[in-house]
Amino acid sequence: MKIAVTSANGKLGSTIVKNLIESIGKDHVIGIARSPEKAKHLGIEIRKGDYNSREEFDAALQGIDVVMLLSGMDEPDKRIQQHRNVIDAAVSNSVKKIVYTSIVGDEKNTAFSPVVQSNRKTEQDVQNSGLEYAIGRNGIYIEPDLEYLDTYIKEGEIRNCAGDGKCAYTSRAELGYAYTKMLMEDKHNGKTYNLVGDAISQSELADYINQVFKTQLSYKSVSVADYLSERKAALGDFLGTVIAGIYEGIKNGANNVSSDFEKVAGRPHKSILEVIRVYKNAN
Repeated sequence: MKIAVTSANGKLGSTIVKNLIESIGKDHVIGIARSPEKAKHLGIEIRKGDYNSREEFDAALQGIDVVMLLSGMDEPDKRIQQHRNVIDAAVSNSVKKIVYTSIVGDEKNTAFSPVVQSNRKTEQDVQNSGLEYAIGRNGIYIEPDLEYLDTYIKEGEIRNCAGDGKCAYTSRAELGYAYTKMLMEDKHNGKTYNLVGDAISQSELADYINQVFKTQLSYKSVSVADYLSERKAALGDFLGTVIAGIYEGIKNGANNVSSDFEKVAGRPHKSILEVIRVYKNAN
């Protein structure tokens, strides 16, 4: 079996690659990257594949049995066709199965909704491709909060517009394990899963970070409008709007979803406290 992973040099892509190598050996794993030189460190065959180029994926997917399609990072209106380039190339190459990384989120009511809508459209394209498929809807990664820890410590608080809303977080390490199962096991074919852990509030997140890192953070809730202004000023209009939309979705309950992780992984999702400890030990 040959399994190809798109965006193989990205943080999630490289985690999936490492899990696959451990499971089936590096000779059976192909990485696809827009800039192949950036993925050489993975120690596997790397093929060139830019989501904007159907032709590159026609070449990259030759001889591939299963493809792992990681959702692109471009603007939502561009992603749908970019993903179709991979799906169509998979069909033309007689790839047997495609696994797609979608996302949990509000489809209508926030500034993040266009991203969710584009992912839902790709879900439909995958389902209508005629290939065997499995779809994971990723929860919000915990890592960005932990990578932002120095700023939280400087400010003494976690500040956003999520209010009392709960978010079912996950981690790239947990997702890497789950997607390896989805790629290799036929029992997941035709299924769509919420790949998340237990839902927690922002106050609980602050408490867990305090336990692991011995910090003294508190949580401060601000209005959606104020947070949007802050994020746009810090990150620019596009990314600032997206980040504010994510936390507005949490406030509205869009990320308080049940978990299918154990159905996929054969074990419960690690607790968020344990996930934070794993992150600290690795960094």
